[in-house]
Amino acid sequence: MTKITGVTYPIPKQFMDRFFKGKDVFVKPATVWKRLKPGMKFIFYQSHEDTGFVGEAKIKRVVLSEDPMKFYDTYGNRIFLTKEELKEYIKSQERWKSGWKSRGKEKKKLWMAIELEDIRKYDKPIKPKRFVPVGGQYLKE
Repeated sequence: MTKITGVTYPIPKQFMDRFFKGKDVFVKPATVWKRLKPGMKFIFYQSHEDTGFVGEAKIKRVVLSEDPMKFYDTYGNRIFLTKEELKEYIKSQERWKSGWKSRGKEKKKLWMAIELEDIRKYDKPIKPKRFVPVGGQYLKE
């Protein structure tokens, strides 16, 4: 069985530099997270333009919440998106609501915050061998 060593998610180029200038909390709808553990790698995949892996970090902690705005109570301005940008992101995600129900109740979508440490930028982007889907993907050994 292949070993999971980390994860990568696409991040639009306009937000990427924030991670290399002090922001250390990544927030998105919870996808590809169940097998993540502290100490695993987080590889920054830059999307939209100049695509490729542009840096890496170590996962310090993964936190889940039904209300992503609550992450500001814990992390404040360490989150890579401003409150306004996150509100827009939440709004844009509402069209993807699955609306699936569990025992008659609609299930709320989970969001995740990944706290990072030891962030470093690569000298130049590295092209991935495989396509990186919107939801992200595990890194395997």
